[in-house]
Amino acid sequence: MKPKTLFQNPILASAGCTAVILRRSDSSYSPYTPSSSLLACRPFARPRACGAGYETASTTWPLLAAFLLLTGARGSAEDNTLSEAEKKDGWILLFDGKTHKGWKTSGLKESKTPVEDGCINPHGCGDYMMIYEKPLSNFILSLDFKISPNCNSGIFVRTSSLTPLPKRDVGYNGLEIAVDDTPANGYTDTGAVYDLSKPSKNAMRLGSKGERHGQWNHIEIRCDGSRITVKLNGEPVNDVDLSKFTTPNRRPDGTAHKFDIAYKDHPLVGYIGLQDHGQPCWYKNIKLKPLADGPDASKAGAAATSASKSGASAAK
Repeated sequence: MKPKTLFQNPILASAGCTAVILRRSDSSYSPYTPSSSLLACRPFARPRACGAGYETASTTWPLLAAFLLLTGARGSAEDNTLSEAEKKDGWILLFDGKTHKGWKTSGLKESKTPVEDGCINPHGCGDYMMIYEKPLSNFILSLDFKISPNCNSGIFVRTSSLTPLPKRDVGYNGLEIAVDDTPANGYTDTGAVYDLSKPSKNAMRLGSKGERHGQWNHIEIRCDGSRITVKLNGEPVNDVDLSKFTTPNRRPDGTAHKFDIAYKDHPLVGYIGLQDHGQPCWYKNIKLKPLADGPDASKAGAAATSASKSGASAAK
């Protein structure tokens, strides 16, 4: 098989590098091959097998370093850890990748599903969703997720309280950012604030055959006062101001939604949660950056105390 030249870049040439040649024995090379496979390859004067079937020829360490830099590869960064820059910027790691420490089911019980490959999988946990143990107010939530075929899941914010209303699930007490194996960008598709605000596009990553399942996606949810914004794989896809939802069952444009709630009155504090709605979905690198409290800080603080007490009573 003829080796594949990955690139020959003038920038690299100026750094004393020539070309990189990679070859996979199974002919399934992909430009999205994890950087860890490349890092396993060391330069030799003669081609040598390395990593997952790769060989290198005429390579140098400066070349490899430049390749990783230019492609934005994460290098040796580990999942479920904070970088020094993130620590300095005020980020908090909510999941250690090994245990469910800090996490319970929405019924405040231990999950029946163990940590899987450094991920929280809420499917089969024993309740409606997995929640982080502390109610939160204004923040940026950042995480990676991967769905299974036909997956229907979601990321909840400001869930308050954890006691379901009669004949309803606890999801009615929160706001859901949808995570689904669907191609559209409607009120129930990935990136939507469920049934309230459509995403501008479906920015899910696709596999080689156009499939959404099995691909890792990065999502960032910002809750700041009444405003909620969503970025999916770096693209802004949703921006909604809940103060404009003044009437139950109605969006600001007058169209109907399913919730008999005027969301301008929804609590500004509550639990974040990872929903089990029937199929596996994996979540990792769950990080949170608290934001400074706005003008409703005192109200949010009182609501946080109330939400925490309500959660404790729900477990009894």
